[in-house]
Amino acid sequence: MSVDIDHRPVILTGDRTTGPLHLGHYVGSLKNRVALQHSHRQYLLLADTQALTDNASDPAKVRRNVLEVALDYLAVGIDPVQTTICVQSGLPALAELTLLYLNFVTVARLERNPTIKDEIQARGFGRDIPAGFLCYPAAQAADITGFKANVVPVGEDQAPLIEQTNEIVRRLNRQVGRDVLPEARALIPSVGRLPGVDGKAKMSKSQGNAIALSATPDEIRDAVRRMYTDPNHLRASDPGTVEGNVVFTYLDAFDEDRAAVEELKARYRQGGLGDASVKRRLDDVLQSLLAPIRERRAALERDPGYVLDLLRAGTSAARERTQATLDEVRAGLGLFTFEEAGFAAPR
Repeated sequence: MSVDIDHRPVILTGDRTTGPLHLGHYVGSLKNRVALQHSHRQYLLLADTQALTDNASDPAKVRRNVLEVALDYLAVGIDPVQTTICVQSGLPALAELTLLYLNFVTVARLERNPTIKDEIQARGFGRDIPAGFLCYPAAQAADITGFKANVVPVGEDQAPLIEQTNEIVRRLNRQVGRDVLPEARALIPSVGRLPGVDGKAKMSKSQGNAIALSATPDEIRDAVRRMYTDPNHLRASDPGTVEGNVVFTYLDAFDEDRAAVEELKARYRQGGLGDASVKRRLDDVLQSLLAPIRERRAALERDPGYVLDLLRAGTSAARERTQATLDEVRAGLGLFTFEEAGFAAPR
């Protein structure tokens, strides 16, 4: 039997496969994942099963975007040697862990989760909430604990899901009488939620206000041109407001020349700097950031067999790890086994 000698902290993160990733994903988590993969044991989950919780009417979209999201991972610099990329629907242990964890959480607690409450309102479910969507926190707890993750990079709005995961972990550990599962720590990026180009909501594929990582130069230029600025800044000579100005929010997130950005803010506030000039600066920054990502993605698209082989190998390794966790949880809870009853396990 092989011995696991990798003692690095374990990271579990991932994305629902509902469409290609965008700049919000990049600044919110992807940049962190690329940096942390060398110091942590990282698993990236292509969450196609969870994507069905509000996309059950279009499973083809979910299936198609497994490869799209994987391409984005590799294009931004995720190294498949350092990071295990796996497909959620290929890990049956996670589904069973979810079912077990639902016995350690109430419906009222699921409904009180701030992240779930906000998402239910945003989607207009009312009381017609898909059960799978309501149970999302338990499913995410299964994902996190299935890999025995210590660290989970999430946006601030997702932190309540980590808190609920740890509640389930504590209740299960108390039931078992020992620490079968570790608690996880939320790793929240220094840059907050990135607004959409319209300034009205977070950047989102479903809202149509996102800049995809695979965006063409013209798509980037058009998105920057449409960005919300200061509605009272009618002329370049007028003093402008930086706070809440989407263009400056993006410059803060992506422009590495901090001194130059601060100088632009000062000029904008005092008057004498037009929106067009600030947008040209942002367009240059985003074009430089996304060009190499787009080129790497295009090269990978020409060899889908390579990407699928990586997913197959990663999912196989992840299946072994998550099944080991499920076996330990089942044993801790004292569930029935055929072996203990003197019979071979059914195949």
